[in-house]
Amino acid sequence: MSRPMLQTLACCALVSLAAAGGVQAQNAQAMSGLPDFTGIVQRNAPTVVHVEAKYTGKRTVKKGRAAPSGPMQGAPDDDAQMEMFRRFFGMPMMPSPEEQARTSLGSGFIVSSDGYILTNTHVVDGADTVTVRLQDRRTLTAKVVGSDPQYDIALLKVDAGGNLPAVSIGDSRGLKPGQWVLAIGSPFGFDYTVTQGIVSAIGRNLGSQDQPYTSFIQTDVPINRGNSGGPLFDLQGRVVGVNSQIYSNTGGYLGVAFSIPIDVAMNVVKQIKDKGYVSRGMLGVGLQPLTDDAVKALKLGDSNGTIVAEVGQGSAAEKAGIKRGDIILAYNGQSINQSADLPPLVGMTPPGSKATVQILRNGKKQDVSVTISEMPRDKNVVLAEAGSNQPAARSGSSALGLTVQDLDSDTRQQAGLKPGEGVGIANITGEVAAKAGLRSGDVIQMVNQRPVGSAAAFREETKDLKAGDTVLLLVRRGEQSSFIGLTAPDGKQND
Repeated sequence: MSRPMLQTLACCALVSLAAAGGVQAQNAQAMSGLPDFTGIVQRNAPTVVHVEAKYTGKRTVKKGRAAPSGPMQGAPDDDAQMEMFRRFFGMPMMPSPEEQARTSLGSGFIVSSDGYILTNTHVVDGADTVTVRLQDRRTLTAKVVGSDPQYDIALLKVDAGGNLPAVSIGDSRGLKPGQWVLAIGSPFGFDYTVTQGIVSAIGRNLGSQDQPYTSFIQTDVPINRGNSGGPLFDLQGRVVGVNSQIYSNTGGYLGVAFSIPIDVAMNVVKQIKDKGYVSRGMLGVGLQPLTDDAVKALKLGDSNGTIVAEVGQGSAAEKAGIKRGDIILAYNGQSINQSADLPPLVGMTPPGSKATVQILRNGKKQDVSVTISEMPRDKNVVLAEAGSNQPAARSGSSALGLTVQDLDSDTRQQAGLKPGEGVGIANITGEVAAKAGLRSGDVIQMVNQRPVGSAAAFREETKDLKAGDTVLLLVRRGEQSSFIGLTAPDGKQND
């Protein structure tokens, strides 16, 4: 027998073995209970589109928005290699620098048969032209109907004569860690790429000032540049999320990905269709986490909840009687475990509607009914440095490492304080206050949730301070107030 024939037979034998192995693998999968995603992909692939945005000029990032890559809050400070959040602007493979400046690729999916398509804002933001490519290879010009940068959701519209295949919308609120999910999209320009994984966590807040109103779905589904705006499916073939961000120090997938919940995305779609913009509810409070020092100072059982550091003048919270120092435990029956839990819930509340806020005040729980207001669309928080204070009557605490002074009416007015509110820090005299970041010119508004308006009042509130005791100060700097805990390192304070 000739050598070529032997090679052919060997190949046939290998094919037969491979086929048998494939059947055995399928049987093993069925017996193990692992899911088969083929049906979901076949039904839904036609609903997924490839999005291409072109720019005739230089693309710029709007003020207040994240650049394509930026530091994650809370990540290690490493000059050589900092952990980065990267929104994936999928680029054509091996593009020239000029092409990179002019083109952004992403994914999207059809939400209604008349041609409405959902994608990420960062895929099409500022584009001069947007086109989408369907599974049947048709390329259509898309109109950006509207977008919301804070939710990172954009709504497109194409004219395809109707009867386009549309996705089934699921309920992201029912997701649980451990559930199987899969993504379909165009990573690196490879259309209709399918990847799968599980839900790693829900309600994940990324600490981003750009998106404080989104609690993301965290998954280990491999997604990369070009997956942005694509759908995340559950095992019933329903869309439960919009793939949006990855956590990476390389720009590529490292095992952690984030999707916008579909109920948030569809709320944006509805508002854009109904009124052309997205409104958000506003409570009007500044929040701060419950630190270990705060838990110790207030003698709390745990750190669940968030403490109110500021209450906006004329805000919904002020009208309802919420005060600085209150601890918010729940919102409309949903527990608040950390500060980041509250903004997404309030943001999704329709302005003008009633909400029940459970607070802890002076050790007692109470429910407060609040009429939620509408957040201004151009709202910006401006922080200013506190002005210098003129010396007046002084008091202090050597243990806390600071001295305080009364404020005159002009200083209070400049700082936006009410008459009789606050006492100024005159000097930082010790390492306790210095390590806490306090400065001369800061204003102390509360001590252990009790207002202070003079040096005498501060002295009264701190007179029984003992070694190891922790006090919780509400400190105002410029237009921002924060709770700061100070622990006395040695004996009883002296003035």
